[in-house]
Amino acid sequence: MDRPPALDPKLVKEFVLAAHGNLGKVQELLDAEPGLLNAAWDWGGGDFETGVGAAAHTGGREIALFLLERGARLDLFTAAMLGEVEIVRAILTATPAARTSKGAHGIPLIVHAQQGGAQAEGVLALLAETGIE
Repeated sequence: MDRPPALDPKLVKEFVLAAHGNLGKVQELLDAEPGLLNAAWDWGGGDFETGVGAAAHTGGREIALFLLERGARLDLFTAAMLGEVEIVRAILTATPAARTSKGAHGIPLIVHAQQGGAQAEGVLALLAETGIE
C-alpha cells in the first residue's frame, strides 16, 4: 500500500500547540493539511498528544467538538471533558483499568472532567461514585 510522506514534525507540533486554545489556528492548519486530524506530537518519554487530546485537558470544548466533527478519534479523556457520562461509564465498565490511566502529560481523568466545567458535572459525579479522585 502506497502511503503519502510523513507529516512535517514542525507542522504536527504547531497543530497540537494550537489545539491547546486557538480554534482559528486549528481550523487554518487542518484546512491546509487534513492529515493533522489524528496526528500525535511526541513530547518525549511516551507522552504523545493529539489535537483533540490537547483540547481535552485544557477545557477546549469548541476545539474538541470541531475536531470530532471532522472525524478525530474520541477517547475517554475527551468524553470526560465533554460531559459524555454514558460513554465514560461504558469505557470504565468495559475496561476497569482505565480508571487509573492518564491522558497527555500524565494528566488524570478527573482533571479532564473538571476542565469540562458545568457540562461535565455528571462525569464528575460518576467518577466520585466509582472512587476516582
